[in-house]
Amino acid sequence: MASPNKLKYVTAHWDTSEAKALSGVDELVYRSNCLGRDQRITNTGGGNTSAKVLETDPVTGKKVEVLWVKGSGGDLRTSQRENFSSLYQEKLTGLQKVYGARADKGLKSQAEDDMVGMYAHCTFALNPRPSSIDTPLHSFIPHPHVDHTHPNAAIAVAACARSEEATRDIYGDEVVHLPWMRPGFELGLAMQKACADYPQAVGFIMGQHGLINWGETGRECYERSLQLIERAAAAIEERIAANGGEEKIFGGPRHGALPEEIRTKIWSRLLPWLRGQVSRSRRFIATVQDDEKILRFVDSQDAPRLAELGTSCPDHFLRTKIKPLYVALDAVPAGLDDAQLDTFVDKLQKKLSAGLDAYRADYAKYYEACKRPDSPAMRDPNPTVVLIPGLGMVAFGKDKSESRVTAEFYNCAVEVMRGAEALGGYISLPQQEAFDIEYWALEEAKLRRMPPEKEMAGRVVIVIGAGSGIGRETALRLVREGAQIVCADLNPEAAQKTADQILEKTGVGIGVAGTGISGCGPAIAAQVDITKRESIRAMFDRVILAYGGFDAIAVTAGIFVPSDTTGHIPDDKWALTYAINVTGSYLVTDEAAGIFREQGLRGAIVLTTSANAAVAKKGSVAYDTSKAAANHLVREMAVELAPLVRVNGVAPATVVQGSAMFPRDRVIGSLAKYGIPYSEEESDDLLTTKLAQFYADRTLTKSPITPADQAEAYFLLLSDRLGKTTGQIITIDGGLAEAFLR
Repeated sequence: MASPNKLKYVTAHWDTSEAKALSGVDELVYRSNCLGRDQRITNTGGGNTSAKVLETDPVTGKKVEVLWVKGSGGDLRTSQRENFSSLYQEKLTGLQKVYGARADKGLKSQAEDDMVGMYAHCTFALNPRPSSIDTPLHSFIPHPHVDHTHPNAAIAVAACARSEEATRDIYGDEVVHLPWMRPGFELGLAMQKACADYPQAVGFIMGQHGLINWGETGRECYERSLQLIERAAAAIEERIAANGGEEKIFGGPRHGALPEEIRTKIWSRLLPWLRGQVSRSRRFIATVQDDEKILRFVDSQDAPRLAELGTSCPDHFLRTKIKPLYVALDAVPAGLDDAQLDTFVDKLQKKLSAGLDAYRADYAKYYEACKRPDSPAMRDPNPTVVLIPGLGMVAFGKDKSESRVTAEFYNCAVEVMRGAEALGGYISLPQQEAFDIEYWALEEAKLRRMPPEKEMAGRVVIVIGAGSGIGRETALRLVREGAQIVCADLNPEAAQKTADQILEKTGVGIGVAGTGISGCGPAIAAQVDITKRESIRAMFDRVILAYGGFDAIAVTAGIFVPSDTTGHIPDDKWALTYAINVTGSYLVTDEAAGIFREQGLRGAIVLTTSANAAVAKKGSVAYDTSKAAANHLVREMAVELAPLVRVNGVAPATVVQGSAMFPRDRVIGSLAKYGIPYSEEESDDLLTTKLAQFYADRTLTKSPITPADQAEAYFLLLSDRLGKTTGQIITIDGGLAEAFLR
């Protein structure tokens, strides 16, 4: 076995000093995490590991052999003990008699599918984690430790035209080639027989699928996984070198990539439109990949042929569909000025529009040709991966995490094709086999068992002013409903703090793909000065590159400039008040309108006005009149943007606690103005509480108003709960009779 120090194509993460204290399930978890840390070994959410462990039966008190195996839906890199199923090994093997007695047994039979439901009857210690479809593979291989991985190098061996020969060339008789079989009970039985027929074997190359190997200890199993992957990768690189090196990969270049700056401009222009096109059935989030490896593929001579073949590994095409959409271009210019860029984007849109129509038609033909009497209804016929020469790849998913996984899987597919082409030519799964995986009744059942999507799932919401107060609370409220959040603020540090707060709660999700900002999680920060169009445009470009577009905007930014002791407001402060409270909201809405039209998806905008807009008050003339103008701006923009975009307003008042508009000096000033006793030595919190209670006592509800109260109104107006409401203003002020809207 190759020494970990001599590995070139994988990285050994096993730390003897750390692992020596572990045993049983804990060691299995450690081994799994070590495998998952190297994305060359297995893709996100793919593969599974197992260990047969002696445990004490909670009923009999006797020692029994228990199979611990990574359960359905887990990820090797992040899995913990709770992500593993536990099953009585004796009961699992006993299912062979149950299955053998079925008259309807066989590959893809109802009997085989029914065995999956039987795994629950083998559960040890009431473990609630559902078992993987791959459970019998691990149970029926007669070795204590088993790794099943999806390394690009091993799948390349499994997906080349001479797979069996290549397996023999690389591994001799140590690894046995098994022809493609859908994962399940029959494949487990086939592996059991192969282990008996080939006792010298330490693993199998599973045709069109991946690698499975075993060991007598956890460490031996782990190191064998690395060694077998290393040998496959080395063989591939040797063949590539012998065939002319990197320059000849995928038949050599056909196009050159556009410069990064131009690619960025094109993606910013193209993505909202493209997102709208693929989101006809449900909204998708985008991830852009335009690194060197993807560009080498999409710009190659062989890319059209290979893209049309589609992916091979079942784990791949469950995310990437049967094939990507490849946009064939006659030529990619070396550079573009602004006028040429406009022309090129228009050309791309026409090519993409025709390509999307053809893709949907092809997908419908694929469904009709392959469907069975009990097949579920045809799913969304839009592609989840789009390849564009000169630009790269964009992948789509129901949220940011899933879109990154989709991109990651196609990155893996490209590497598989690279290796398979070098070893003898890439082949994909036959369409019927692909269909039987994609529309497998068990996969459909898994989809039905998933929790219902949250209300704002698939939506990207920009919250301007998210660095503090109402904006921050609104961002936190929306993310609880499944939205992807852009925390925008004039203060970039404050925006980032809110984004970090969200990510601490949600995590960044799974999937390791995306170039630049497109590799982000469900929340990002963005700096914006809403008084400047160029700043707004730059913020929108960042959002588009991150998520592909956006669905809603909440403008919570505002400013209050009090009059001086004489009642005077300097001209510059007057202008600034209107620039932020009125003009800024207009500029944001105006710039967003064009992007909403490009997407063609219904959207929502909520502007912030104030209860002060409806009542004249001494000492706040600039603020009050600007908010009155904002009230009317809501109505005007609702008319302008209908029917595609709803525009509404929230009118807060008396929000003191948690508000950035009430710094200590303003609080003290207000306390003095209203004759409320206070001391300069009192804390900020105490002073704020006094003022908040004073304002609350003036309201009909007698309750202090918090930023969270305001956030609830923003959520209602941005969601579909008030989807038939536009041009309206909701006042959240506790009930100020004098501020009732007239």
